[in-house]
Amino acid sequence: MAFNQYKENIVLAVSTVVLGVIVGLSSLLLSLFLEVIEHFFLHYEETAKFPAPVGATPIDRLLSVAVGGVIAAVIWWFLRTKTTPTISIKRALAGERMPFWQTVVHVVTQIFYVGTGGSVGRELAPREAGALLAQKWEDLCDRYHVPKLTAEDKRLLITAAAGAGFAGIYIAPITGMFFSVEVLFKKLTLRTVGVSLTMSIIAMFVGSLVKGFKPYYILTDVKFSLVSFVFVLILAPLSGLAGSWFRKFFQWAEKHQTKDNHILWQLPVAAILTGIVAYFFPEIMGNGRSLAQLAINSHQLTMLVILVVGALLKVVVTVLTIRAGASGGTLTPSIAVGGALGAVLSLILAIWIPGMSIGQGAILGAGTLLAASQQAPFMAMFMLIEICHLESSALLPMGFGILIATAVSKKILSD
Repeated sequence: MAFNQYKENIVLAVSTVVLGVIVGLSSLLLSLFLEVIEHFFLHYEETAKFPAPVGATPIDRLLSVAVGGVIAAVIWWFLRTKTTPTISIKRALAGERMPFWQTVVHVVTQIFYVGTGGSVGRELAPREAGALLAQKWEDLCDRYHVPKLTAEDKRLLITAAAGAGFAGIYIAPITGMFFSVEVLFKKLTLRTVGVSLTMSIIAMFVGSLVKGFKPYYILTDVKFSLVSFVFVLILAPLSGLAGSWFRKFFQWAEKHQTKDNHILWQLPVAAILTGIVAYFFPEIMGNGRSLAQLAINSHQLTMLVILVVGALLKVVVTVLTIRAGASGGTLTPSIAVGGALGAVLSLILAIWIPGMSIGQGAILGAGTLLAASQQAPFMAMFMLIEICHLESSALLPMGFGILIATAVSKKILSD
């Protein structure tokens, strides 16, 4: 029995390393593909300093997302009506098999649509790619009579690979680990953390081979002061309220998502609506990175209306896009809306709270709303810390705000 356990541990360790490399490569390829699509359709290279295609002409922005919506609609219609439909990661964890080529096309289509300006998160695609690769690796091991893992360890590899896919895209291994053990596996042990964190670290290194270690959002004042504690007392309940409703909107959109022939007209309509908004406000496009960065960079009261309207429009177009049939993540759209909420509140309270940083307010808003909408406090906190390269001084105010926001959101969602 002990020898069998030893063999299983060796197989699990080798699988962790191999999948870390493979999943990291898949994330790297998806990142490069996104760059190609953005360059071809919008003629720009997305960076933290220039996250929005402001250099593209308004008509180019409109046409990009409209054409992208039509192409994505046709692909998803074909996948869902003419082939074996793709399945979610949760269903894969329940034992269902993810069809290989259909899932590959599905994943690539998500990145394609975000690259053209579609308003959904890009983080679901690498997670699904990771889960698919983990299943195929398990099949390969079974075919060559490698000592079999337990059903729980197989599930752990799938969740770890999904988290590693995220880590490879956003260069955030701790976030990838918490997504695995907190959101998917829901079991925090030395074994689950060891496998998930190791795989995410390896995927992060592979994913960083092209662009290196750079912050996803740029915040210049990364050292948080005691003033931020006063601020989160006001912000966190609002983020909890907004996050709970954001979660309800997304759940409604996913539950009623178009999966039949109607996607051929509903998704293009949602894309055209996004394009019309992008004609005047390019920050609405994509996964929300540009709106969040706009909130972080805001320093004048004149930005209040722009941020409020931008956040509301981001919610509307993202929910309608998912409802109309698009697949995509909700993490970065939540960060965008939370960042706008935090920046707006900071701009207002800066009159009465001396030393209040607007950028820090935006980051705290992003973290608290993300935690409330996802019901994943650890993942949300470390995601903002990792992708913004924050100092340890952010831990206390961020953690304090996330605790309050998550509790408020959980109370509202349970009623």
